[in-house]
Amino acid sequence: MEPVIRFRSAVAFAGRFPVLAGVDLDVAPGDVMLLRGANGAGKTSILRAAAGLLRVVSGEARVLGSDLAVDQRAVRRKVGLLGHASGLYDDLSVSDNLKFALRSSGVSPTRASYALDTLGLVGRLEATPVRSLSAGQRRRVALAVLLARDPDLWLLDEPHAGLDADHRDLLDGLVKSAASRGKTVVIASHEADRAEPLAGHIATVAGGVVVEVAPGPARRDAGDAASTAEVERVVA
Repeated sequence: MEPVIRFRSAVAFAGRFPVLAGVDLDVAPGDVMLLRGANGAGKTSILRAAAGLLRVVSGEARVLGSDLAVDQRAVRRKVGLLGHASGLYDDLSVSDNLKFALRSSGVSPTRASYALDTLGLVGRLEATPVRSLSAGQRRRVALAVLLARDPDLWLLDEPHAGLDADHRDLLDGLVKSAASRGKTVVIASHEADRAEPLAGHIATVAGGVVVEVAPGPARRDAGDAASTAEVERVVA
């Protein structure tokens, strides 16, 4: 089965600086991949390249079967990026932001109600202009947009930032649910205690390259569960 993300010797620049210096990375369908590394290691650049927002100037970069060297825009409706910038319109209400984002993505606006309810944004907040929201509320609106769009590939950059404990737990549940439905999730995070338990694989990024990919706790737990089930079947 073809990887959802396949980078081979991928190079990208920000100005004259190589933010990706030859990345090799495969992300399988339905996997939750954690990117970890220091600030400036290249984690965000990998997400932006996979979203078609950062041009890969050499090497191979394929996402969801599309060659991003040929067409960066080809994947944008199939990919959702939750980044540091919310991508919201300050003058629009919470509800109108969702409806606008869904129309732009070719998704039925009827999914907005489900996302608003899930993120606790119904009632007064629903009609509030985004400019009047706190940082945490803005983060929840951006997450609601991602949830309503339900793309094939979720790209999450420090997704727990700005969320309270309850909404951090909610986010973890949404990631697990997405993966169980066959969605692919890539998370860039410094919060190992939060992000690592979700990960099927962990990629260590340094100096604009991926230096190691190892199984994460979620994959190990699944393997242990499968082994236990097999033993119980044989014993029975």
